[in-house]
Amino acid sequence: MSDTPPPVLPPVPTPGETRSGCLTALMAISGIFMLLPGLCALLFGGMSVVEGGQIASDIAPLVLLGLVVGIGGVAMIWAAIKGRKARPARNGS
Repeated sequence: MSDTPPPVLPPVPTPGETRSGCLTALMAISGIFMLLPGLCALLFGGMSVVEGGQIASDIAPLVLLGLVVGIGGVAMIWAAIKGRKARPARNGS
């Protein structure tokens, strides 16, 4: 065994701590920007289905990618709003 001390880790935030308002706003704005590719994917995918009867094989991966990014935007907005709510105070200390 060596005599070296274990590495010092940064403190872990407690569940009662909330993030700053700036981070919440940044997450919400980023989520809104991520909704735009999802909207384009719905638009172009819908146009392709209406005109051709099925999504063309060359545009299908882009539609799928846009939908995934849009879902990520919805998740980011949800996390920004859900994480910002005040948590109940602890009883005791």
